[in-house]
Amino acid sequence: MASNHSQKVEAIADHADADNDSSHVNAKSIVLSNEAKVEQANAHSLINPKKEITFTVGTNDIAEAAHQIADQKAAAAKAAEEQAAAEKAAAEQAAAEQAAAEKAQQEAQQAAQNAAAASAASAASASSSAATTASTETTTNKGTFKLSFYDPSVLESGLGYGGVAANLSVFPKGTRLKITLSDGTVWYRTVNDTGSFAAGNPNQLDVAMPNSQIPSAGVLTATVEVVG
Repeated sequence: MASNHSQKVEAIADHADADNDSSHVNAKSIVLSNEAKVEQANAHSLINPKKEITFTVGTNDIAEAAHQIADQKAAAAKAAEEQAAAEKAAAEQAAAEQAAAEKAQQEAQQAAQNAAAASAASAASASSSAATTASTETTTNKGTFKLSFYDPSVLESGLGYGGVAANLSVFPKGTRLKITLSDGTVWYRTVNDTGSFAAGNPNQLDVAMPNSQIPSAGVLTATVEVVG
């Protein structure tokens, strides 16, 4: 089928100079040639239609995977950071508790040492005071005396247990005596009574003492000194 262009060419050729046959023939040849080319082009177009390049809007799998990996790494890093912070806090708390326990132990030890030192100082002071008293104490040795014992409460006496009955011509009332037993035991007594034995036994003392504490031997010997 001739196109509009070929039809126009053929009409031009038909109106050409009738005397010029060669021009007419040439025109016809050109028209036929053009028609053949057009038909060939149309046939090629039908056999091989042009393919259009289309783009489908969608997701980029590689980019999406990269984003997911990055998110996972960030989450893992954050979790590791939080765990490290928690471990650090726990370690600091444990260290603080250990330091507090050590400090409390040191304070307790120091308090015990201070108490021991105070006790030792007190004992030393008492010992020094006793030594000073002993060193300043003046006594007069009166020799060895027999000791007998009585319980004032049994005799219904109100003189108490701090006294001793003696021969008043040897030890007047109010005399303070230091009585030293053979085993080193020392008693201090004050003469506050006498007894029927005193006239015939000037070297004997009757020591006031509860029955429960009276020595089983009954009669002892001791060195007697006058204090003061």
